[in-house]
This record gives sequence, C-alpha cells and structure tokens, in this order.
Amino acid sequence: QVQLVESGGGSVQAGGSLRLSCAASGRTFSRYAMGWFRQAPGKEREFVAAINWSGGSTVYSDSVKGRFTISRDNAENTMYLQMTSLKTEDTAVYFCAADLGRWYADQPGARPQNYGRWGQGTQVTVSS
Repeated sequence: QVQLVESGGGSVQAGGSLRLSCAASGRTFSRYAMGWFRQAPGKEREFVAAINWSGGSTVYSDSVKGRFTISRDNAENTMYLQMTSLKTEDTAVYFCAADLGRWYADQPGARPQNYGRWGQGTQVTVSS
C-alpha cells in the first residue's frame, strides 16, 4: 500500500524560498502522476501543481506559475516542490497526492478527485 510523507515545510519571510519533498513507499512510484495541493484556514483545498509519471509533463495553477517548480526523482521515490518568491497568500498546509488509478497517463490531473492517496500535509507559513 502506497504511503506518502511530506517534509520541508516551515516559516519563511515573503520573498523567500522553501523546498517541499514527498516520499512515497512501494515499488510503483514511477507509474503514476503526483500532485501538490494546499489548504488555507477556512478555504477549500486547491490545486498547486502536478507532474506525470515520467516527469515529462507538468501543470501549474495560475497563482504559482513562474514561482514554483514541481519535479520528481523516480529512482528515489520522491517528488519535490521548489517554491520561490513566496507570498503571504501562499500560507497553507501543503499536501502531496498520488493518482494511483491511472498508470502511465500522459497528462497529470489537476482536480482533487483525480487523486486517491494523500499525505498528512506540511505547514508553510509566509510572513510579511
């Protein structure tokens, strides 16, 4: 059974950078798409970025495009989210998610419904 564990969250000032990691268990990591979502207090969970099984296709929300970079290392069963030029509105709990239902899909999904397995989340706080 695939388990996901996020790390790398923390507190940073506006304009700073953080890199989140998501480590996956199991031997099928390289077969499925992965995504990052976030949820701020009182708000719904929103899409941040996603990457297909090979890393050859990525998609970003408009709010993070040009500032965040998603990547994966299939040899290490790990996905990353490099966040730069952070803004106070990026403050949220960040979740990684795995789309276990579609192996080798060319395009990663951008909806929470696409993802059947979630990590526990890691807090990112950006102060002004």
